[in-house]
Amino acid sequence: MSTLDGTIPFRVSDLADRKARGIPIVMATAYDYVVASAVDAAGVDVVLVGDSAATVVLGLPVTRDVTVEEMLMLTRAARRGVNRAMLLGDLPFGSYEKSNVQAVTTARRFAEIGCDAVKMEGGGAIVDRARAVVAAGIPVVGHLGLGPQTLVAGESARVQARSADAALALIRDAVALEAAGCCALVLEAVPAAVSERVVPRVAMPVIGIGAGSAPDGQVLVTYDLAGLTEGHVPKFVKRYAELKQELTRSVTSYADDVRAHRFPESRHTYGIDAAELEKLDRRLGSSS
Repeated sequence: MSTLDGTIPFRVSDLADRKARGIPIVMATAYDYVVASAVDAAGVDVVLVGDSAATVVLGLPVTRDVTVEEMLMLTRAARRGVNRAMLLGDLPFGSYEKSNVQAVTTARRFAEIGCDAVKMEGGGAIVDRARAVVAAGIPVVGHLGLGPQTLVAGESARVQARSADAALALIRDAVALEAAGCCALVLEAVPAAVSERVVPRVAMPVIGIGAGSAPDGQVLVTYDLAGLTEGHVPKFVKRYAELKQELTRSVTSYADDVRAHRFPESRHTYGIDAAELEKLDRRLGSSS
């Protein structure tokens, strides 16, 4: 089925097809209608409504502070802007870890508002949660390596799987998540050499973020790549623009124009028929 503009939507099943054909998968984040529509128009394959919204949009210190209700609100907004790409919703911290029932209940809420799949962080017990959600008919994307939801305020993100034991555990978790039915895996902040050993051991597509070039695709936070964020920029981010500087410059120019009475000009105002204005003035005069 084509979208309103005639393009063919990207579906969950297309992830495996892209991997089989050796076509890189492009994923980027969006948390609102405007950015989602821009990212979708750019032709990305997957729009991720990530819990990175906590720090990027909501100004919270860590991603684990965002709530389910906040993520649902942001996801609804992004859904309205996505016409072609697959929409992936991040299940926030505390919304799926406790039990399979909790995981399925939360995942259903995201599916009901239009997510094509949901993402869950971690291995170990999370493998069972992923299996339960898949069994409920909702596609799941796993997430291994750096888990932003594990970070508390003031804690720095660190590269993961730098020891043989840690790398082996990560590979075992990746294999387990695939066996649980995950349709793809996000691999974050791991050495490129480790990614090179993960990718051939699973059939599902692997999407990297700070994981080198071996993965079947890449994901970045749109606000990072567009220069809308400040402070520490992860090593794996490539800046393609400096939009925050441009936005500040634009608003500064606007403020200067207002204070100097340069805005609004006549071309920015609306008129009224002269006869109607005369009638108004007569009435105002008679009532004064």
